[in-house]
Amino acid sequence: MYDFFAFLDRMKYIRRWSLMRSARDENIMEHSQQVAMFAHALAVIDTELCGGKPDVMKTVLWALYHESAEVMTGDLPTPIKYFNSEIRGAYGELEDIACQKLLGMLPPALAPAFAPYVRPDTSAYEYKLVKAADKLSAYVKCLEELKGGNAEFKKAKESIEADLAARDLPCLRYFMENFIPAFNLTLDELDGL
Repeated sequence: MYDFFAFLDRMKYIRRWSLMRSARDENIMEHSQQVAMFAHALAVIDTELCGGKPDVMKTVLWALYHESAEVMTGDLPTPIKYFNSEIRGAYGELEDIACQKLLGMLPPALAPAFAPYVRPDTSAYEYKLVKAADKLSAYVKCLEELKGGNAEFKKAKESIEADLAARDLPCLRYFMENFIPAFNLTLDELDGL
């Protein structure tokens, strides 16, 4: 018996934004799905409109598994995770241990096929797309909360918006200009209905 997928299924119980009062709770499973969707969009935009050549499949799979370690570590709030280099380094080591433990829950013949996605190459261009998609997901969460009247997310939105603007990714700028405005619309204002 192998526990890998049963353990990852528990991602739905790990709540994000634990220090913030949220109008709607978000878990790391739904967050990972959204990041994978946004990462896919960024990789396709980069390929089709910006002349890039990212590995689209790798980008999507890295995004899909990017929070895997948190099923064991929990979601450490950003202000704590990045408080100083010692905490960030220790948390990185803890994430590495959690990833190794997860990979050990697979049959030995399958673990090498999952390892590159559970433990991605953080220096690769595709990983930059995943990190941008991760920030996009957080940004959309802020928009959602603010649209619902929750001012708790005002500073987070401003901080994330500045982070996104500072990234030198034409595909991200395209996404921000062409897709993000629709997240501020009501259901009745969306064209699809």
